[in-house]
Amino acid sequence: MSKINSNVDVICQHNADGTIMPMRFRLMNEDGIYETYTIKGYRQILRKDVYTTPDGVLTDRREDVFECRVLVLDVYHTVRLYFNKITCKWRVAI
Repeated sequence: MSKINSNVDVICQHNADGTIMPMRFRLMNEDGIYETYTIKGYRQILRKDVYTTPDGVLTDRREDVFECRVLVLDVYHTVRLYFNKITCKWRVAI
């Protein structure tokens, strides 16, 4: 099970066709210092039904899910970003 963080800042691009492209996100670490991660690649999970993601997050059509690749200390990691279209808030599963 992954750790879900609701306090995440995301820089994204909103395209003319209504799609969202996440570009960077930042989190505050245990020491109170922000760490910024650049997204090297992503794919949007397109599902309309209610389902549980591999992170254990229950999601539905009100939330966009992005699987993102980030480079941390020369190692690629996959994280999931969740964008709630109703509240316009982001969450991340690491």
